[in-house]
Amino acid sequence: MSIGYSIRKHQAALLISVGIIGLITSGIIYIRQPKPPKVTSVTVAAATSSVKPAAKVVSQYTVPATDPRYIAISSIGVGNTPVEELGLLKDGSIATPNNIYETGWYGGSAKPGQPGAMFIYGHVSSWTADGVFYNLKKLVPGDTVTVTRGDNQQFTYKVITSKVYPYNNVDMKAVLSPVQASIPGLNLMTCTGKVISGTSEFNERLVVFTSLVKG
Repeated sequence: MSIGYSIRKHQAALLISVGIIGLITSGIIYIRQPKPPKVTSVTVAAATSSVKPAAKVVSQYTVPATDPRYIAISSIGVGNTPVEELGLLKDGSIATPNNIYETGWYGGSAKPGQPGAMFIYGHVSSWTADGVFYNLKKLVPGDTVTVTRGDNQQFTYKVITSKVYPYNNVDMKAVLSPVQASIPGLNLMTCTGKVISGTSEFNERLVVFTSLVKG
């Protein structure tokens, strides 16, 4: 056997080994990548609190620098309102805020100004008081929504359109997507319609779709 043949044989074996290692490594990386959660709906349980937070508590509220801290919608009388982070429940639905005077940002959605759509939910009411998004239905195209981040940078979104869905048939793909594909979005949701007899559940969901105009 010639020296040249031996070298070529070892080179070929080395290339094959590297290729196999690369495939195995790629396989390991692929396996370890978490799959995006499948969001099925928004679970709207009755808020546990109807106590309005004190102004001092609101002013001292903090979140990580790039997370949404406050939301304000001047056209419907919503001043700086705390935004808490929401996760997913075991059934794949998004949780909702515990207080009717606070809002919730689904942490699996975009952050302020980022590509994609940020999703924020607010209660419409309790049995005794109007919630933060009670007048969300009054928003019209052109109205603006301001989101303040944890580092106090502000982002302004413009209302594009609104849509009402049956409570048990919300298009979550649309809700978690920007209404204008190339522009970061902010989609707001609350309950609307009528209370289903024998429950505390409203029979419809209102979604307001907005797009970033400044930030």
